[in-house]
Amino acid sequence: MATEIRVPTLGESVTEATIGQWFKKAGDAIAADEALVELETDKVTIEVPAPSAGVLSEVLVKAGDTVAVGTLLGTIDAAGAAAAPAKAAEPAKPAAPAPAPVAAPVKAAPADAPLAPSVQKLVTETGLDAGAIDGSGKGGRLTKGDVLAAIERTAQAPAAAPAPAAAPRAPVAADDASREERVRMTKLRQTIARRLKDAQANAAMLTTFNDVDMGAVMDLRKDYKDLFEKKHGVRLGFMGFFVKAVIQALRDVPAVNAEIDGTDLVYKNYYHIGVAVGTEKGLVVPVVRNADGLSVAGIEKKINDFGRRARDGQLGIDEMQGGTFTISNGGVYGSLMSTPILNAPQSGILGMHRIEERPVVRNGQIVARPMMYLALSYDHRVIDGKEAVTFLVRVKEAIEDPQRLVLDL
Repeated sequence: MATEIRVPTLGESVTEATIGQWFKKAGDAIAADEALVELETDKVTIEVPAPSAGVLSEVLVKAGDTVAVGTLLGTIDAAGAAAAPAKAAEPAKPAAPAPAPVAAPVKAAPADAPLAPSVQKLVTETGLDAGAIDGSGKGGRLTKGDVLAAIERTAQAPAAAPAPAAAPRAPVAADDASREERVRMTKLRQTIARRLKDAQANAAMLTTFNDVDMGAVMDLRKDYKDLFEKKHGVRLGFMGFFVKAVIQALRDVPAVNAEIDGTDLVYKNYYHIGVAVGTEKGLVVPVVRNADGLSVAGIEKKINDFGRRARDGQLGIDEMQGGTFTISNGGVYGSLMSTPILNAPQSGILGMHRIEERPVVRNGQIVARPMMYLALSYDHRVIDGKEAVTFLVRVKEAIEDPQRLVLDL
């Protein structure tokens, strides 16, 4: 009996994905829950596990193909596990029956089969021609995911028109061209590029700077890091302190935790803090929800877990949505100063940078102190300059005197 492998539900507002790579090929024996194929969405990369054990009898899509939710990716022959070697030697046999059951019904079914109420409602509201949409459901029936994908393709069609107006790439000498490598951008990288450019185009973005003496936090960390790790099972870093400092500053300056919705300002009385994490495939921003209710240890555990799973490509889409403010730490890569770009629709983002000893004046004496530059990029439509500077000063005060975090001052 054959088991179907289909594109799973990818999360709210995500209707399609790109096939990244297949980990198995037709004829390979597979175990239940073993990773079969990698899907790249515009928010995250996920792996589709095998729904049952057996032999991967056919692969219906290839790397680079774009597929909608519910699309049939391939099938598993549960009864063919023992015959795997024989099938591998004769690849033509499993491939031959594929066109008959799959291709013919997909085009014929929409004309005769009744549509599900939710699908009919979408088709009626959008005015799409159901017969022109290929169905990925059982027997070629049209699914809601098929219609949503068609809607998105239609919506993107006008946006594609201005593309030729972009400046073409300058000609490259033949000798240079032979030494170039052209790689298609992943869905994640395309989305990062689009969102960052949109943020610059749609917000009145401005950045204000300050510096902070990290000595007090570093001393506190040095005194308690071993005890902290022994008790909580996670290293004591700086991010827990900064998240706590940011929350206090957001309470004092609520405009930084707001966003624009049409002609309204939405002030959020909750604190979902996004923490930027770099991965091989690009930057992702998982969200520490209700961070104001967590201790420093709780925040460090969350961030440590996010970082590990982000690098393994195991973050869920819902874990990267709903943030109200973002912190980005370029210091881990050696950055001295930067102007971070807003994570829309948020109105503020804090950039942390590397710590280095610099000469500063303390009590009339020039001394070397461990200093860090902080940068707050903000939407000037929502946040006034005074509010932005006040916010950054509040963060600075809390980090330079961490007892304020304990006493909520």
